[in-house]
Amino acid sequence: MAADDVVGVAHSLLLKATGLGDDADHMHVVSICLFVSLLCACIVLGHLLEENRWMNESITALLLGLCTGAIVLVSSKGQSSHVLKFDEELFFIYLLPPIIFNAGFQVKKKEFFRNFIAIMLFGVIGVFISFGVISTGSWYLFPKFGLPDLSIRDILAIGVIFSATDSVCTLQVLNQDETPLLYSLVFGEGVVNDATSVVLFRAVQTYNFGNFTPLEGFQIAGSFLYLFFASCFLGIASGLISAYIIKTMYFGRHSTDREIAIMLLMAYLSYILAELFYLSGILSVFFCGIIMSHYTWHNVTRNSRTTTKHSFATMSFIAETFIFLYVGMDALDLDKWKQSQSSFKESAALFGSLLGLILLGRAAFVFPLSALSNYSTKSPGAKINIRQMVIIWWAGLMRGAVSIALAFNQFTEGGDTKSSNQATLMVTTISIVLFSTIVFGTATKPLISWLLPPKYRSNLDAVGISPNVSLDPDFSIPLLMDTERDENGVIERTGIRRILNGLPHPQSISMLLTAERSKIHHIWRRFDDAYMRPVFGGRGYVRLLSRRSMSMNIPEEDEALENEVNN
Repeated sequence: MAADDVVGVAHSLLLKATGLGDDADHMHVVSICLFVSLLCACIVLGHLLEENRWMNESITALLLGLCTGAIVLVSSKGQSSHVLKFDEELFFIYLLPPIIFNAGFQVKKKEFFRNFIAIMLFGVIGVFISFGVISTGSWYLFPKFGLPDLSIRDILAIGVIFSATDSVCTLQVLNQDETPLLYSLVFGEGVVNDATSVVLFRAVQTYNFGNFTPLEGFQIAGSFLYLFFASCFLGIASGLISAYIIKTMYFGRHSTDREIAIMLLMAYLSYILAELFYLSGILSVFFCGIIMSHYTWHNVTRNSRTTTKHSFATMSFIAETFIFLYVGMDALDLDKWKQSQSSFKESAALFGSLLGLILLGRAAFVFPLSALSNYSTKSPGAKINIRQMVIIWWAGLMRGAVSIALAFNQFTEGGDTKSSNQATLMVTTISIVLFSTIVFGTATKPLISWLLPPKYRSNLDAVGISPNVSLDPDFSIPLLMDTERDENGVIERTGIRRILNGLPHPQSISMLLTAERSKIHHIWRRFDDAYMRPVFGGRGYVRLLSRRSMSMNIPEEDEALENEVNN
């Protein structure tokens, strides 16, 4: 009994000392402990299921979240299924930036820019086509299924919400070494798609559709183009500034921690500045990641390279797992289900109609735009065959974190729905996310094995990539790969005229679209070597130090790095 008293007193003193004596604060700590434990469980289960053809870590996190939500629901006697309340600030400010930045930082640049036209067609034009199909279908069908009073803003928001594909799931479902073309197209489209969806969503929320005129339609288009290009410019500028600072100041001679800190903070700053100026943080931080991997990453020491690569991947992994855990738990939120006054038949009809519109909306742009992309390239390795079109269509059907966040933004206030229609739409959104991630995500790997057996995977040989290539060599390739070198391997560096020398000028848009992409790559590489790398560093950059500096405290890894670069 005395021992129990001692433990009780010690526990009380600990709570007072840490400021956790209040029940609300203590429950907050319990919630955090539970989520950290679930994250650890996801890592262990993901490792055990690594070779499973049906499961991936996204599905594992969703199912674990569902099971945890059920346990919490039972233990709380039906009061609640989750222990943390959804916070848009938590998602948009803390969880989304590391996911998108790592996507740009780790993406295979050669494949991404080799298929850049196709990716932009899918990620920008495709969003508008899907948005039009889903919005039109929702406007026609929803009044028949118990939602007659939706505003035009809600209808258009639904079109945007369900046009946003889930790039996080795609990263875990496809393998960029086994199917580089597919991975590049689907994942690259996913990132651009998410950015386009967020920009379009903001346009839908901003304009007054009560007195909508064709002029306002042009204003929306102009606003979209401004947000798109301004966000890209901000991300590129942030990446270049970080490269210049690290190249000029050479923090590594004293501390590698400062190099890593500058990269982390500049990447996050690009996202926050974009949000501050009402731009797209997703686009900004994505292009910042690409620029940092091309310039900044090569200016730091060997230890910093290894640390940053794995640190960014780890933060992204934890953030995306956290999101899927929460979605799984939120699916059992009884408050939303009770507030929704739709019958089971009406809810099933809404779910089925939205799922059908998603399938139709994606098919409406994948196949036509794939044909347009094939017309615009002469490279056999970059052409998309019918098997790959089907896989791209299927893999992009998944909906996830961005759809959930946009739905919470549109249909809730402080995480709670205020009307029956809002509750119905939130429940339907969560159901679509769960169904598409689990069903479509689970079936993607077997579908790839069936539609694309090894004998059809010729893209690896076509572009000269070995399946065993690690991420390190990919960081060393040019931002835009040139597949045709000069006879003597010499790159001219004497000005723009020599950069453009000998290249035919297209006389029409048709000739521009069908021009060999290696010529564009050739122009970029000459410009990069002549003007960009001398200022911002990058692959092949050799830091010039005085003999006095070399005789001072220079870490051994720097000497090894310089030897590696010189060789």
